[in-house]
Amino acid sequence: MTLSTSPGPVDGSGAQAALIDESLLAANHFDLYGLDYHCSASGAVASFDDPSRAAESLARGEHSAIVGALAFDTDAPSALTAPAHIRFDVPPNSWPTAGLATAAGPITEARVVAAEPLREEHRARVAAAVTVLADSTTPLAKVVLARKLLLDTTPRLTPAVFLAALAAQNPHSGLFRTELTSAGDAYRGRHLVGASPEVLVRRCGRQVSAHPLAGSTPRHHDPSVDAERAATLNSSAKDLAEHRFVVDALRSALAPLCTRLDVPDAPSIVGTSSMWHLGTPIVGELADPSTTALDLAIAVHPTPAVCGTPTGAAREYILATEGDRGFYGGAVGWCIGNLSPDDHSPDDLPHAARHEVLRGADGLTVSDSRTPHGAVAPGDGEWLVAIRCAEIDSRTGALATWAGGGIVADSDPDAEVAETTAKLRTVLRALGTDEI
Repeated sequence: MTLSTSPGPVDGSGAQAALIDESLLAANHFDLYGLDYHCSASGAVASFDDPSRAAESLARGEHSAIVGALAFDTDAPSALTAPAHIRFDVPPNSWPTAGLATAAGPITEARVVAAEPLREEHRARVAAAVTVLADSTTPLAKVVLARKLLLDTTPRLTPAVFLAALAAQNPHSGLFRTELTSAGDAYRGRHLVGASPEVLVRRCGRQVSAHPLAGSTPRHHDPSVDAERAATLNSSAKDLAEHRFVVDALRSALAPLCTRLDVPDAPSIVGTSSMWHLGTPIVGELADPSTTALDLAIAVHPTPAVCGTPTGAAREYILATEGDRGFYGGAVGWCIGNLSPDDHSPDDLPHAARHEVLRGADGLTVSDSRTPHGAVAPGDGEWLVAIRCAEIDSRTGALATWAGGGIVADSDPDAEVAETTAKLRTVLRALGTDEI
């Protein structure tokens, strides 16, 4: 594997737009845009449908990086690769709002061809789940139920163009695109593309962080109504209880892996273009430096934010009600393994990039040394929750998108339908349609 960097940010809207130029992205099978960096990967020296095997390959030093997606169902095949080349860029300070919006251009015409389930059927599913959850004999305390839309596009939508359109609409989300072929023939030619507001887990040196989101309400165009909705969410007993399930699950999964774990007593309000969420920033100190970001993602996925609690019972309920979700509700990310001198020979790097850092102002270093800003080190990585996303067939332009909501015993079916409708608009607006 080779690893390279950009020489640092450059000025000008043309340079920003080039970051997602379709001809550039066509060479990559993986792209993740964090709020202050871009990770891209191309080529594949190995592929894995089992995350544990991928993690073991990093631990044994067989591969220097893993990128891709974890399926929602941990028993289903994932889509992970050891790339031949991985690259980190630090975009200009104005990224992504200026360049990506310019690069998006006109979007394809999209048409909803099927809804699974229909709106009223989803309402009935929620009502049925509320009945189950209210039964004192059930092990379930929360379950996440989702709606799925199938769409056709004319002309054929490509993953790169869709990524640009999502970026234009969602400049403060984590943007991603990853090929899914590694999951098997059923996913050949398919890509997962999204704009996720939620970090599943991130590792930077010994620091571990997560930012779970659970408990949501649609935003409103009227600022006073919008503020009132945020305040109502922040005091909602139902939403606070739903959020607590997620925080407690992450605390239980991460605490044994950390020497210190800081979890705020109460969530804060997090806004996206279409939703208000309850969010809790969690930060810890890793106990064992050999624990990688991929290890952490495997340990915490799926959280009650996308599945429910307890996990096993919620997953069984979802599979019985919805069937296979594929990669919706999964995770997308990257993880660096042990880099040898051949992986990051200084002769392969622009001079200006040799001693710069991923989260600094000028670029990235690929040495194993740490800096206060967080150079890329063995085990580092970031995994986003695969929500506000779509699976795209690159051969036909057909796509499927999902939106879900956490159901507890006092959930209101009508409110849950409204919540999923609002969440679906992240993808639909990027496609230039509000049809649901």
